[in-house]
Amino acid sequence: MYYFYVIYSMKDHRLYKGVTTDVIKRLEQHNSGRTKSTKHRRPFVLLHYEVYSDKTSALKQEHWSKSLEGGAQLKAKLIEMSLLDDEGKIKMK
Repeated sequence: MYYFYVIYSMKDHRLYKGVTTDVIKRLEQHNSGRTKSTKHRRPFVLLHYEVYSDKTSALKQEHWSKSLEGGAQLKAKLIEMSLLDDEGKIKMK
């Protein structure tokens, strides 16, 4: 199984999107600073993930989510799911 995942930076309040086979291990890598592109944005929380049976489908979702249209639709989906507020910041409970 492959996972498209969305993590949220508690530092800069921005989203990071990626693909992995192990969501928990990947989140730990991001939070421990072992991911060069995100080490300066720690800490992260897992916001959302989707399961795909093949890598190609997961990568297509990631690519789409990083496009202008896809990013806007993903953000709207996360707001609709009450994971983000209208400003795109995580909803604290």
